[in-house]
Amino acid sequence: MTPEMLPEEEPQPQGLGEGSRLTGVFFEPAKTFADVAERPGFWAPLILVIVVSLVYMALYGQHVGWERMARQQVAASSRAAQMTPEQREMQIQMTTKFGSVFAYAGVLLGIPLVWLIWAAILLGIVKGMMAAQVRLKQIFAIIAYSSVPGVIMALLAIAVMFMKPPDDFNLQNPLVFNPGAFMDPTTSSKFLYSLATSLDLFRLWTLVLIGIGLKAAGGKQLSMGGAMTAVFLPWGIWTLAGAALAGLF
Repeated sequence: MTPEMLPEEEPQPQGLGEGSRLTGVFFEPAKTFADVAERPGFWAPLILVIVVSLVYMALYGQHVGWERMARQQVAASSRAAQMTPEQREMQIQMTTKFGSVFAYAGVLLGIPLVWLIWAAILLGIVKGMMAAQVRLKQIFAIIAYSSVPGVIMALLAIAVMFMKPPDDFNLQNPLVFNPGAFMDPTTSSKFLYSLATSLDLFRLWTLVLIGIGLKAAGGKQLSMGGAMTAVFLPWGIWTLAGAALAGLF
């Protein structure tokens, strides 16, 4: 008797590589985030975003300088008129001294911490309120890959920084991809200026990508409308609260 021939197992489809994931965010987001949801890794985008951000901060410190940033911030503050020249100078020196420290710490510690807090909030909404079975690691990875367009924004900001006079470069709003870029921060309403700068093309792009990622992770348990609501609702509340707070100062 001849042994029965066992059917050959069909090869399992390979997941996307990191290079394909990083580029797929721009060209095939649905396919990319389906792969991210299935295999939620996040180190590649996290390292990429941190490295580019550190380069941006280093070049800013060399070309523009933290003292110039401090003087711009103090001049734009509504409290500047109430300060004596000595108080303004003291505020400038203090901001200059700690500006670079907070900038680098914000990149190294702030980026992963903000992503983690954002992921926890989305987990509470999507899993706790919408009953979609997603995991924290999935959402964190989705946020990480959704932040890759920020690398393009940073590179464009670096290019603009070297094309503009240092006095004209605004670190808080370096590009013209939001309505706030066409407003004067010193004379405009602080509330409206904060709100306008929040409506940034790259920020909205990132939020849409997060929504696509959440839909991929939630599957049939989560609609695309529900995923986008889960992303834009807390962002809208945070944006309005930040604008209201900016209006007070």
